[in-house]
Amino acid sequence: MAVVLPEGEDLNEWLAVNTVGSTIRMNRVKRKFFDKNKTFKPKKNYEKGTARYDLHRKAKETYSSGNLRMAVVLPEGEDLNEWLAVNTVDFYNQINLIFGSISTFCTAEICPIMSAGSRFEYLWADPGSKVRPQPVPAIQYIDNVLNWVKNLLEDEEIFPSSYEDSFPSNFAKIIKNVYKKLFRIYAHIYYSHFEQIMQSGEEAHLNTCFKHFYFFIREFRLVDDREMAPLAELIQNIGDR
Repeated sequence: MAVVLPEGEDLNEWLAVNTVGSTIRMNRVKRKFFDKNKTFKPKKNYEKGTARYDLHRKAKETYSSGNLRMAVVLPEGEDLNEWLAVNTVDFYNQINLIFGSISTFCTAEICPIMSAGSRFEYLWADPGSKVRPQPVPAIQYIDNVLNWVKNLLEDEEIFPSSYEDSFPSNFAKIIKNVYKKLFRIYAHIYYSHFEQIMQSGEEAHLNTCFKHFYFFIREFRLVDDREMAPLAELIQNIGDR
């Protein structure tokens, strides 16, 4: 009976949760904080035979090949912004599910500040606001990031659903800000919750997802080296392989 789709639940969500791991399943049942309301689903599915469908299929095929370095390379003849947009949706959903697996251990009491070790603390201010950034609990910071990115992905002027529509002139700047903040979530997970990840047996999954993420941001220079300093040792080990 454990494999039966719970009444009222979405089949695709149930499949995704069960694919990631047993601990994610347990935490999703216990606390639906990072569930289907956060996971981004395009307003329109990529129609088979369209250019965007083919591009998304290429991304999936190269990732499945196991060669993560090659998986991030822009396919010949493809538009850079389209490649960035298609992959951003996948990276967003990956990190959302990963954090969902340990979110019950990231409370305001356990993680009163958003940090990556003792040397790196991240402050929050709504992007575009003139309010001075303030310290907030990690759970609030991460929730703010995921909501902000989800809203961007749903904004037709920034991430147009039609292949024929143009991306904004400041798209590169927006994308870099997105990946900087997603990197900070990875950094917090590794420093503050890797023990829970190991206890659930999901460290290999986390490492593979981060390795893919790192190769992508390195390939397109989306995050500054200074911003990646908290995970410098991990990144060096990745680079040596």
